Amino acid sequence: MATITFHGGAQEVTGSCHLVESKHLGRFLLDCGMHQGGSSVKRVQDEYFEFNPKTIKAVFLSHAHLDHSGMLPRLVNQGFEGVIYCSEATAGLLDIMLKDSASLYHSDLARENIRRARKGKEALEPQYTEEDVEEALKLCKGKPYNQRIEIMNGLELRFQDAGHILGSAIVELFIEENGEQKKLVFSGDLGNKNAVLMKDPSVIKEADVVLMEGTYGDRNHKDIENTLAELKTILIDTHARGGNIMIPAFAVGRTQEILFYLGMLHSQGLLDDWQVALDSPMAIEVTRVYDRWFRSLDQQEIQESTPKAHSILKDFIPNLFLAVSVDESIAINRIQKGAIIIAGSGMCTGGRIRHHFKQRIWDTRNTIIFCGYQANGTLGRLLVDGKTHIKMFNDDFAVKAKIETLGGFSAHAGQDELLDWIRGFETNPCVVLVHGEPKALDVLRAKLWSEQNIRAKVPRIGESMVF
Repeated sequence: MATITFHGGAQEVTGSCHLVESKHLGRFLLDCGMHQGGSSVKRVQDEYFEFNPKTIKAVFLSHAHLDHSGMLPRLVNQGFEGVIYCSEATAGLLDIMLKDSASLYHSDLARENIRRARKGKEALEPQYTEEDVEEALKLCKGKPYNQRIEIMNGLELRFQDAGHILGSAIVELFIEENGEQKKLVFSGDLGNKNAVLMKDPSVIKEADVVLMEGTYGDRNHKDIENTLAELKTILIDTHARGGNIMIPAFAVGRTQEILFYLGMLHSQGLLDDWQVALDSPMAIEVTRVYDRWFRSLDQQEIQESTPKAHSILKDFIPNLFLAVSVDESIAINRIQKGAIIIAGSGMCTGGRIRHHFKQRIWDTRNTIIFCGYQANGTLGRLLVDGKTHIKMFNDDFAVKAKIETLGGFSAHAGQDELLDWIRGFETNPCVVLVHGEPKALDVLRAKLWSEQNIRAKVPRIGESMVF
């Protein structure tokens, strides 16, 4: 008998972490993600495990986004010595993601401890070190898609392409106990079929239990043609106002797709009056990883738009300005109009985008474009929800820039795509909905019942189920 306990990503869209336990095989994790929203110090200091990391034999990681991988260094800090299995490309991305996250955390912690010292408060101890990050990376084993791997006697693993970001994987676990085999499928984050660069998510036909994400379980994305038309309109309107455009973007996945679509507009002559700046050292580094895996991307989509392209950084947008240093980032502020600034973080919880907000969010000529999901509690969500005043850098700012959302660029499957993916199973698996806010999961559960006669489960944090 095996059980699953949902320690994160249950009725929420961050902190993905599910514990699989077997009396005969031991304990394993599906993902080990960080919750997002609030300061990096508060996020890490408030995180804790409801299980003993020393007892975990392996982690099966769906992809490199921090809400799925960000707590791996802390897991190591608390005694985990097992193997972290992931796809080959994910292993390359993790080196960037975990080191950047650690650098941000420790910098913020140092500043927080200075503030605490001024108030006579005790300093906060770091919850993990840079050595823990290095150890976590050493424990990673990158595996190819579509290859069945024996983890131990009675447990096998296979990764399939989830189509979400580079290296994203659907995790298949083949578990044998007492002569009976059960198959657990964990979708990770499923990709949007309309998205460029990534291939469509793999269709899985057999499973006993399916853990499926439901981030957009209550709605579909806008048509990509309509989304591009909206983007063109935003460019024209902002240019007419003499303004600039700021795009908060996730370093992995979203940035690369935005560069692709801007490249399409460039080829149509629609960016002649604009300077595109990628102001994110991590996104630049990540895009270089994408370039190393360029041949594994969706070549049909790429070649239709940019024939003979071999690089995202070099071939999509000529004269793309890459801001690596702080001085290069500051130099962007000297552009009075006609700048398209792509900067992290995607939910505006940190990164250079907040510095660009400081310079431009109070100006009615400017536009902020959100192209991805904004979790509860993040600055991005506050802006999307219409907040007119925000606090950054211990100062108050009026929000006068125009706020736009473009849903067609999402890297997640929409409702119809989720329903289509689960329809591909030829067996009759137990379906469990994770990684979604309660409303989205409730709507998706109702759809599964009314359209496919599937009684899906929606677990709470800490809940367990037997399979």
